[in-house]
Amino acid sequence: MAKRKPKVPARIAPQLDFSKALGGLFDLSGQVAYVPGGYGGIGEAIAWGLAQQGAAVAVSGRDRKKAEALASAIRRAGHKALGLTMDAGHVADIRRSVDRVVKAFGRIDILMNCVGIQIEQPLLDVAEKDFDRVYRINLKAAMFLGQAVARHQVAAKRGGRQIHLLSVRAQLGLRNRGYSAYCATKGGMVMLVKQHAMELAPHGVTVNGVAPTFVYTEMIRHVMENPAFRKGLLQRIPLGRIADPKDVVGPALFFASPGGGFTTGQILYVDGGITASQ
Repeated sequence: MAKRKPKVPARIAPQLDFSKALGGLFDLSGQVAYVPGGYGGIGEAIAWGLAQQGAAVAVSGRDRKKAEALASAIRRAGHKALGLTMDAGHVADIRRSVDRVVKAFGRIDILMNCVGIQIEQPLLDVAEKDFDRVYRINLKAAMFLGQAVARHQVAAKRGGRQIHLLSVRAQLGLRNRGYSAYCATKGGMVMLVKQHAMELAPHGVTVNGVAPTFVYTEMIRHVMENPAFRKGLLQRIPLGRIADPKDVVGPALFFASPGGGFTTGQILYVDGGITASQ
């Protein structure tokens, strides 16, 4: 008796009309994004990018005036925005700020964590209090921002996105500079992203990181004004230039958008090729 051949489906994947299916890949209309550290050089560019794609944006930081000024500018451009204070060094304040965003907008879909500091000290001179401060603001705050937002996202059962701003210093040390605390915390964030991604995947929440090299902002003005350091940096970057804040916006929006929905636990190095050559 001849064996029956198993039926093979004509298509494993659902048939899509790509003329329609691809139209909203980067549309964030109706989404609510929280951007702690959003009035810094990179954070401000990302906040504007989120708003221009249709998201309501909440911006926070220790300086209320700066947060409210950016939110006001975004509102004047016709978008929804909120400015509020948040001290990333205190977990209770992190949780309060997240609850405030949910109270104002009714939901929180996207966490875009742009919080971060650097206190430069040579290894032999690192002070415990300064190391602890960098740890609290860079790594500990990322942990509890992710937790606070995840609690709302899991309860809402709508999925969501979490994106953390890292640095190429998560993977590369820096010669002749005192970057112990910064590199250690950014490296720790790599594994934080991966672990949070695994725990939140069953809830439809993706977690990823964007890791740029030096970006033209006030935070790096002191090193960019050093001709020798600047020359050496340009020589190491294959694309031959320093990043602009807008260079970080595209990768951040990808992770936040429907188009990034099948990507989680990943770090995207926005570095002009520097990590590909070292």
